[in-house]
Amino acid sequence: MLNKILGCLYGQALGDAFAMPAQVHPDDTERCFGWLDSWQPAPADHLVHAGLPAGRITDDSEQAFSIAQAVIDVGAVTLDAAVKGLVAWYDRVDGDNSPYVGPSTRRGLNGLKAGEDPRTTGLWGDTNGAPMRIAPIGTLHPGDIEGAVADAVTVCMPTHFTLPAVSGAAAVAAAVAGALVDGASLDDVIAAGLRGAELGAAHGRRWFGCSIPFKIEQALDIAKSDAELRPKLRRLYDEVGATLNVPETVGAAFGLLALGQGDPKQTAILAANLSGDADTIGAIACAMAGAFAGFDALPAEDISVLENDEVFQSYNVREIAAGLQRLAEAR
Repeated sequence: MLNKILGCLYGQALGDAFAMPAQVHPDDTERCFGWLDSWQPAPADHLVHAGLPAGRITDDSEQAFSIAQAVIDVGAVTLDAAVKGLVAWYDRVDGDNSPYVGPSTRRGLNGLKAGEDPRTTGLWGDTNGAPMRIAPIGTLHPGDIEGAVADAVTVCMPTHFTLPAVSGAAAVAAAVAGALVDGASLDDVIAAGLRGAELGAAHGRRWFGCSIPFKIEQALDIAKSDAELRPKLRRLYDEVGATLNVPETVGAAFGLLALGQGDPKQTAILAANLSGDADTIGAIACAMAGAFAGFDALPAEDISVLENDEVFQSYNVREIAAGLQRLAEAR
């Protein structure tokens, strides 16, 4: 179990940091890098990440690790733990002055800091902050799709309690839970994610956004088509989408998981070349791939890059993995 939990956490960071320098449009990523298959710093003209060095994780992984640590400290997935983890991260990065705080997260955290009820502060949160940070929660429920979804709902509530956000987060948490089953196939993992998306759609405020299962299926159809790799990526970008919109983000992440055949590094490369909100899509896709393939599937040189990043170092990821294992085994 620890191998898969480590794979999930390191996979999250790998997809996040490796895809971080990708540009918004695939033509611009190609102009900057050609085929992006090596560690690179963010270009000087990057819309969000300008100035970040190669191997730097972003808010996707930081929030995931901070929430996981809070859950370990509290000893359970609770609304209070979710709030503590999010506020700890926000304060750590000086969120009021940080350009890396997403719109729904900022709105929710400003409400929390103003003393508002965490059961209502997320009722307008419809962007992809919920699925990007939920993967560690799935590791607490090996094979238990319903349990993973229930805890995902709780973690979504403070900032992203809309139907699309909860359904997307539930899909990711459920896929990770399915991946932790011994002998699970990649088809099993994807099926768990689809089931999680369906269950998650029963929660959260009804809001704009198409069906998460539909977008996942659309992406899977593209991944399974007979086209060459690069045309498939372009179809994912053009037809499924790669923006902060939750159905696009989650759909694309599952498409990349299938296209990369569950291999974390290959999935990270695909995320980088997909472009769009590549770090978030990569973080989600590679967290699922890492949980499926395990820590041992990650190349040693990539682990070294991550562990040399000062932000990654500050989260004691191996200790977080051990804490999640203890909680999972205590259930």
